[in-house]
This record gives sequence, structure tokens and C-alpha cells, in this order.
Amino acid sequence: MTWFQQDVDATLQDLNSNAKSGLSANEAQKRLNQYGLNELVEKGTKSPWLILLDQLKDAMVIILIIAALVSGLLGDFKDVIVILAIVILNAAIGFSQEYRAEQAIAALKKLAVPTVKVRRDGQLAEISARELVPGDVVLLEAGNLVPADGRLVESVNLKVEEAALTGESEPVDKITDPIEKKELPIGDRKNMVFMGTVITYGRGTAVITETGMNTELGNIAELIQGVEQEQTPLQRRLDDLGKRLAWVALAIVGVVVITGFIFRDPNQELVETFELLFLTGISMAVAAVPEGLPAVVTITLALGSQRMLKRNALIRKLPAVETLGSVTVICSDKTGTLTENKMTVTVLDVTDHTETVETLRDEKGAIIDAEFKPDLESYRRTQSLLLKAGALCNDAILQTENGLERAIGDPTEGALVMAAATLGYRKEELDSRWPRIAEIPFTSERKRMTTIHEVNVEEDDTDAPWDASDYVAFSKGAVNSLLEISDRIWTGKQKEFIPLDDEWRERILEGNAKMAGEGQRVLALAFRPLDNVDEPRENNAILIGLVGMIDPPRPEVKTAVATAKQAGIRPVMITGDHPLTAQNIAKDLDITQNDNNLTGYELAKMDTAALKSKVEDVSVYARVSPEHKLNIVEALQDKGHIVAMTGDGVNDAPALKRADIGVAMGITGTDVSKEAADMVLLDDNFATIVAAVEEGRKIFDNIRKFVKYTLSSNTGELFVMLIGPFLGMPLPLLPLQILWINLVTDGLPGLALAVEDGERGIMKRSPFHPKESIFSRGLGKQILWIGGLMGLVSLGIGYIYWRQDPDPDGIWQTMVFTTLTLAQMGNALATRSNTDSIFKIGFFSNRLMLLAVSVTFILQMMLIYVPFFQNFFETKALPLTDLLIALAASLIVFVAVEISKQFRKAEA
Repeated sequence: MTWFQQDVDATLQDLNSNAKSGLSANEAQKRLNQYGLNELVEKGTKSPWLILLDQLKDAMVIILIIAALVSGLLGDFKDVIVILAIVILNAAIGFSQEYRAEQAIAALKKLAVPTVKVRRDGQLAEISARELVPGDVVLLEAGNLVPADGRLVESVNLKVEEAALTGESEPVDKITDPIEKKELPIGDRKNMVFMGTVITYGRGTAVITETGMNTELGNIAELIQGVEQEQTPLQRRLDDLGKRLAWVALAIVGVVVITGFIFRDPNQELVETFELLFLTGISMAVAAVPEGLPAVVTITLALGSQRMLKRNALIRKLPAVETLGSVTVICSDKTGTLTENKMTVTVLDVTDHTETVETLRDEKGAIIDAEFKPDLESYRRTQSLLLKAGALCNDAILQTENGLERAIGDPTEGALVMAAATLGYRKEELDSRWPRIAEIPFTSERKRMTTIHEVNVEEDDTDAPWDASDYVAFSKGAVNSLLEISDRIWTGKQKEFIPLDDEWRERILEGNAKMAGEGQRVLALAFRPLDNVDEPRENNAILIGLVGMIDPPRPEVKTAVATAKQAGIRPVMITGDHPLTAQNIAKDLDITQNDNNLTGYELAKMDTAALKSKVEDVSVYARVSPEHKLNIVEALQDKGHIVAMTGDGVNDAPALKRADIGVAMGITGTDVSKEAADMVLLDDNFATIVAAVEEGRKIFDNIRKFVKYTLSSNTGELFVMLIGPFLGMPLPLLPLQILWINLVTDGLPGLALAVEDGERGIMKRSPFHPKESIFSRGLGKQILWIGGLMGLVSLGIGYIYWRQDPDPDGIWQTMVFTTLTLAQMGNALATRSNTDSIFKIGFFSNRLMLLAVSVTFILQMMLIYVPFFQNFFETKALPLTDLLIALAASLIVFVAVEISKQFRKAEA
């Protein structure tokens, strides 16, 4: 039912209600049984046990659990303990993140109103808002939360802030007349009130039309709960990596068992052969799986979230840290994110001259205009009165906090007060010189406000167009409204006025249209001298001029938009504001350079296919509803984009939850939007998103570096384990030695890679496509050749020593173990940058890496020379000469990786 199209009587008739008496108690109870309680219903939420189970479903985690089970069956409980510790840590962190993310609906329910004044049986009663039913007549007063959706029956200067639903903080003037237009967005349904919005001014009466989940707020709750959480690009890539490694591990076991049986010793019993082959296969499977990867990724993301916090980006869900680096589209709200969320006077238009306030500030009042110079003095008087009138006919006040001034009150009135103060006319001083003695408040029908002041002219006001004994009425309001009551224009000379004829009216309307076409809000100001306060106050007024104001773009956002575009990221504006305002702000920020935009009305008529066909070409969406925001995000995702979506209102929550990265506002954001989001901007600034994207790219680069480092090391281990038996050697590495390399030798340098600085030009390259494998852009090839070289060097050293002394108690196995471990340390140092030599970025630019390499080296020495560890890891003490040989051989890998960077530069 389009209630806003009906008049009040028809609405009451359809709801079988009465504006004066409301519903009877019996009828209210019947409807309560029919419609249910007026509350939001949670459904489809995950239980904590299901969330915990989800943490154990990743392929990598399943492989680790299987490895632990196999190790347990083989009696190797040391491996079991280490592997399960990793699984438990990873699951605990993931559970914590997702459990908190399930609280969005709980926050939404907090918007319910505890009690409400309602007419029942002709009496005014106060009841719980949960007991409201369609047809109830409720009273609304300033400060109230609206308890349910309703059609206004009475509106006395009623203003409602609907930011929670529309995203626009400007209070909406409410009316009772029907609106004929169809398919109106929520922000334009001015005869309706909606659950969860706030009465900021005046009073009114409404008949309830919808309750509970049938309200607009309930519709948003339905959308939030209907959104399925998608895997992040990193989760998909790691899941894909886990599946590949699982197949690799199975293939290895199969190859070892089959080839082992083919080449088995005929004299050895079948059972012994099988046990040996199975042990070898499991050892190699363990070598293929980077056990430390889940833990290192989690810690890398956690460290990245701490760095982002320093840049005013609070990460609520760890996977979001990396996803930022893959973003291809940023859908941003306008108000407060791209703009300052502060109405600001920008243009003063009086008689024959228009001037920007910035010019006044910069030039300190000097006008460089030869044609206008003869009238400069008159113009300054007019300009002065225009600003004073705007500050006097005004209920906003100035307040100083922490040395900064801000206006308290209606944003439009605040802008007028701030503009006057900027040019030296402070409201408190003006109020003392022209005390207000009467007023005619603003009404939505008249669209103007008038105040009457006692004149106390000081020396600098002797040129004012009234006498010292006069009173004066100041009026401000819509241009057409003030043209109705004005018949003259002031020239700036004392008591010299121009008749407001048709030519002047046309010129004023053209000025109004020009500023409105630039997305500005335009007010007119007028005055009328009075001999006494009983004279008519709102006719025969004298027009002073027009004031244009706008919520200006944040100064740093234009640079941030340029940086995003250079990084291959397309900014898109999605706002509840007027299309003209949105279009002009978008052009100013270089988000778009054309006039292509879509409004909520147009989106409502589009099907999914039509939206998909346009979503790549449109960068400005205005007057949108929650469903539209959700549809836009889904259309972009269907086109293969990774989407970041910003928002602060309840209306943004479904799209925030659906987006790959939901970004809520920390200052103006509602609890609902914050709970639905992955990240919270503590400064509500678009530039912070771009900075976070840069941080996200660093993190993904560092994860790729860790994958490159650990898998090349594991490839080296596989090479050693696979080729060694074919050369007639016993197992070159024991399962526990492999686990040591994978956890400790890989883990410590892996954590050091997590804090590596970003590569040069990180924001000048295109983002990784969502379907790109983690091995893309040459990473897979590098892993294979580095791992092959590492395995060849380590096995070569071991083979030479084994040929000299094949005794199982000899040092050849320790030489393989040590050479492989030290080669990985050189690989870690060289992996710090993909393009630059370590000699260029500096050995000491990542002190944590030096510490990790040093600690790993010391631990490796302890394994070789401390008796307890020798027994535990079955190693032998190496003579100094042999240790130096292992160290020298391991440097081959470091040198080769460093040289390869120069070849890649030459190819690029």
C-alpha cells in the first residue's frame, strides 16, 4: 500500500481507525494477535558451535588434522601436539572474528522504543512500543524515536532526522498532504514517519501503518539476514592452495608406494617394505604442507590491522585486511566521507554582483573587478547586511571546543552563523546590538522564518537603511517564498531601493537556478524597517540578496581519488542526496567527468540484467534505497569486481554486509552499520580507505612472499626426499626434522616478512583479479626453480658426504638438514623484495628479519651441538670445516635469487 499517496481520511478509513479516539483495547488485542509484536525478529543466525565448526572446514586445516592423526597412529605424539596447537590457535581467532560479526541484528533491535504515547479508547495511554499495531494513533514529540512506520495525521513544524534510513543528516520537514508521485524514495515521503528515525523539532500525530518486520527498518533487517557471507579473495586463494597441496600430498604418497614396490629389495619382508614406504610417503606429504601457513597468515593479518589502526582504520574481521588490497571498486557515501558533513556558505549574490566566500577570505574583502569598483562601498554595505541578517534570523549558536569553533543547531543555520563569524560578524555580538523581541517561526507551508529586532545602531552602521529609533524585521527562506513578500531591492545606499519588477525577478530566479544547478542550497534574505512591533512584518519586504551553500568536499579526498584511480580502483558515489548535488560533488572530485547518473526512481524500474549492463559506466547514484545499494554491490560483484562499500546508516547495513569489504563510519556511523561492517573508519574519511587499500596491498604482497618462501623451501625438501631414495640413499630427512623446518625455520622469517615495507609503485599497479591464483604473475615458476636449486644444493652436499661415509650414524643427514635450513635463511633475506636487491633496501630496514634469521641460526646450532636436542632430532655435531661448507653451499640460493631480480627488471 502506497500510504503516502492517500489523504489522511482515506488512510484512517483503510486502517479502520479514528484520529481522535484511536483503537479500542479489544481491537488492539485482536490486531496484536494478527500482526504479532512490533519488534525485529532474528532468524538464520549461526550458533556458536556452527561458527566453530566452520573454522575447521578449510582444506589447509583438514590436511593438518589428517597429518596429526597419521602422526598419532605412527606413535609420533610430538608432531601431534605441535600441529593441533596450530589448528586450535587458528580456529580460536577465526571464531572470535565471526562471532562478533553476527551481532548486527542485535544492534538493530536496540533501535526499538521502550514506551510510546498512544490513543486507546479515546484516552491517552503510555504503552510498550512492542504492543503497537497498525491503526494505532501515536503522539510524536521532539526527542522521540519513531516507534513504527506511520502516516502523519498532524504536523506542527515537525522535523525528523532520517539519517539512519536515508544517510542524509539534514532533518526533513514533514507535511500531512498526500503526494501524487509514485515510486518515491524514503527521503521524499514527507508525509510518512519511519521506525528508528528521530524527531528533532516540533510535534505531530501519526497513524501506524506497519509494525515489526513489515516496517522499512524490518525490511533492512530482512536484507541483512538474507545476505550470504562470501569468502574473501585470500580465503578462496588459500582454500585453492590447500586443495592443490592435498592432491600433491596424495600423489606423493602414491608415487612413493608404487615406485617403492617396483624397486623394493626382494629379500625384505612385504610388511617392513610397506611400513618403510608409508613412512617415507607421509614424511614427504608433511614436507609438502606448510604447517605454519595458517598461523603466519593470521598473525600477518593481525599485525596489518594494528598498522591500519594507526591510520584511523579499525579492522573488525581479520580477512578484510588483505581483501582491501584486492579492491577494484570503492562505493562511497557522499555526506561526511567525501564531504565535510558541514554545510558551508560558498556564494553571496547581491544586486549586480556575485562573489565566493573563499575570495572574501583570501582577498580580505578586496574585489578585483574594474567595472564594479565605483559601487564597491555600496556592495560592501549590502554584503555586510546580508551576512548580519543571516546570523540574526537564526537559532543556531557558536560554540568553541578545543580551540575550534563549531555551530550548534540546524546545519543550514549553522552555515550562516559560521559565514558571518568568518568575516567578523559574531552572532553573540549581533544579538546584543539587535536584541530579538519577537519572531514568526518557520513553517513548511510558508518556507520562511522572520525575526523582529530592536535597532541599536552604532557608528559603523550609520549607513544602514533604517533610522536609529526603528525596529527591523529580518526574513530568510526559499527564494520563491521571499519573492512573494518582497517588492524592492536594496542597492547598498541608505534608503535607496530598486523596485522588484519582472526583469529583476527573472534575474534573481536565474541566479537561484544557476546555484541550484551546481548542487547548492539557496536561501534568500530580506528586511523591513518597522516603526512599531505591531506592524505587519511579512509584506513589502526589501530583498538583500541570495546565499548559496553546500557541504564541500574534504580537501584531501581529491588526491585520494586520484591515487585510487591510478591504482586501478574505480570510485563510485552512492548517496541519498539530490542528483544535482551528487553530480557536482562527483565532478569536483574527479569521480566522474560526465553527467551519467542513476536515481532511485530509475533503479526501481530496472531488472538485474539492465543494472548489470549499466553498472560499469555509471559512477554516481542518487536518492537510493537500501535495496538499491545492495543491488548495485551485487551487480558489480557479478561483473567480477571486488567491492568496498562505505556507509553510516541503518540503511547501509545490508550492502555493507554483502560487499567484499564493508566500511562503516566511526564518528557518524550507527551501531548497526558498524556491526555489519568489516572495517570502521575512525575519521570518516575517504582518504583513509585509500590508505587502508595501500596497507592491504602490502599485506597481500607479504603473504605472497611468505608463500613463495615457504613453498620454495618445501619444494626443496620434496626434491631431497623424492630424489634421495632413487640415488640409493636412506631417508635424507626425518619427519620431525621436516616439521622443524616447516614450523620454526619457515615460521620466524615468515613473521618477519609480515612487517616488510611495501614495494615501490605499489599503488601504481592494477589490483589482483579475484580469480587470479596465488601463484599468478610468475610466483609459481619462482617457487619451482628456487626450490629445485635449494634441493639440488642440499642433496648434493648430503650425497657427497653419504658416498664418503654411508654409515647411518654418519653426519651426512645432518649436513643435508643444516644446508637446507641455512639455504632457507638466505632465501628469506632475498625474498624481502620482489624487485629490489637487499643491498638497495638495506639489511637493517627490517630488523625483525635479521633477528629471525639470527634466532633460527642459533636454534639450528643448538639442534646440532646440544646433546638433548641431538637425541630429540637425531642430529650429529658437525666439525667447524663441515659447518662452513654447509654455510657456503647455502649462499648459492641467496646469490641466485638476487641475480634473478635483475633479469626480471630487464624483462619488464
